[in-house]
Amino acid sequence: MGISRLISRRTEQSSGKKKLNIQTAHDMNIKTIEFVRPVKLSTSPQRWNVKEIKALFELPFADLMFQAQQVHRDHFDPNAVQLSTLLSIKTGGCSEDCGYCPQSAFHSSGVENRKMLEVNEVVKAAMVAQQNGADRFCMGAAWREPSDEDMANVVEMVKAVRGLGMETCATLGMLNDTQAEQLRAAGLDYYNHNLDTSPEFYGDIISTRDYQDRLDTLERVRNAGMNVCSGGIVGMGENLTERAGLIAQLANLDPYPESVPINNLVKVEGTPLANAEDIDPLDFVRTIAVARITMPSARVRLSAGRQQMSDAIQALCFLAGANSIFYGEQLLTTGNPDAERDRALLDKLGMYPFAEKH
Repeated sequence: MGISRLISRRTEQSSGKKKLNIQTAHDMNIKTIEFVRPVKLSTSPQRWNVKEIKALFELPFADLMFQAQQVHRDHFDPNAVQLSTLLSIKTGGCSEDCGYCPQSAFHSSGVENRKMLEVNEVVKAAMVAQQNGADRFCMGAAWREPSDEDMANVVEMVKAVRGLGMETCATLGMLNDTQAEQLRAAGLDYYNHNLDTSPEFYGDIISTRDYQDRLDTLERVRNAGMNVCSGGIVGMGENLTERAGLIAQLANLDPYPESVPINNLVKVEGTPLANAEDIDPLDFVRTIAVARITMPSARVRLSAGRQQMSDAIQALCFLAGANSIFYGEQLLTTGNPDAERDRALLDKLGMYPFAEKH
């Protein structure tokens, strides 16, 4: 006959760990098993310093993923993904010198300058996106900042797309207070203005605009009452501390952005970063996980660079807390996985578009 066992458990809280005491009737020896107790994060915003965020990046991969998935499940349906479509409403000729951007007038990337689309063209594109399952429509223009004439056209586009019942987002460069108020009055839900990288690394990437300019625009958007969409690009040559610095800047905005796009650099011939060294795919996954942990209720968007990612890496990104993607074959000027491939991947993972079940 097998030896019967009596198990007594005594929980001790010490340094975030539980101790489980197992007592056997056979020899009455005490064996102690230690395991890390999941710590449920507070729902109130937390201030993060770069050292703390760097420590998250340096966690063992399994531990980081476990923590990120817990935070994700505390705030979202883990199998729902928001689908957003991005349309370039005005392409090329930008007066900024961003080292990653093929639309900059400073670079010879072969991108053709195109004037602003007509409102009816934008509405047609939005209707197609909606029919394909997207519930947010983003409009992007290659400007340092929009003119008054530009704004009048964009306002009409926002009103028309909003009339379709879609969430609206725009990225138009820097805004003044009046322009932010115009967009809010038109019904714009989100304004995208990425910080791109950390303050310390920013000058290596862009010289025509200060970091504070970006922060000022985000403050104007917030003051106008719109949601903020702001993230960055990894793989531009930044080190781990600088990557942690980007996340710290985003997470410490008050409040942090409702939407956080994380972009993997798409290297385009003719731009200064065309020969940048590739980031390790697992380091990109880590960035998604750290963004999720530090900004629990934000939508973390798996953005540019997906076309170069395997299904396995994208699946890890979803596991790490990404719950939004750009959907459709084209971003502003770079490629994106087509809708069929995205649908097949979501089906394979047992995931679904947020709009279908919510």
